[in-house]
Amino acid sequence: MRIAGQRIKATRLIQTEQYVVAVEIEMVIPPEDPGEPCLESEMVELLREIKEHAQQQDLEWLKSRGKVYKALEAA
Repeated sequence: MRIAGQRIKATRLIQTEQYVVAVEIEMVIPPEDPGEPCLESEMVELLREIKEHAQQQDLEWLKSRGKVYKALEAA
């Protein structure tokens, strides 16, 4: 479902215990409520999918969607 309004790009960070994935997403500022940008259902589903793949350590898939950062253990 497409929401009417101005579209803006933003970076979202999806974090799991081992990885952080930086993904560029599209948010919408609806004219009826310009106070806060919102996400369309397709974008919410993509973020869920990215988190699932990060939990499964599917690096090739994650790298095709955004930048992947790996957590390092403290010395």
